[in-house]
Amino acid sequence: QVQLVESGGGLVQPGGSLRLSCAASGSIFSINVMGWYRQAPGKQRELVSTINSGGRTVYADSVKGRFTISRDNAKNTVYLQMNSLKPEDTADYYCNADVKRYSWSTRYLAVWGQGTLVTVSS
Repeated sequence: QVQLVESGGGLVQPGGSLRLSCAASGSIFSINVMGWYRQAPGKQRELVSTINSGGRTVYADSVKGRFTISRDNAKNTVYLQMNSLKPEDTADYYCNADVKRYSWSTRYLAVWGQGTLVTVSS
């Protein structure tokens, strides 16, 4: 089994910052892309940011310049630094990872975390 455990969510005022973390554990040989998605009440889940094993990043237009994704490959952990938070950033944030469980595996397994709530409000 492979698990992703998120942490770092909470309540923050507009303009504030939060840092989310997501650690992968279990039977892991390698991880390709890791990323963050979010889902606001009544809306579909959307991409926030991804980072591949080589450090190439992708950001949603709505968070460019405010959020920064990074990862520690040795710790199988991905981070999301969120600055200049806005009320519209309020959502459940989910971590995702494409995991190769064994050296002989021919496919990557998409794994999701349980989500962490970020609330931006005064």
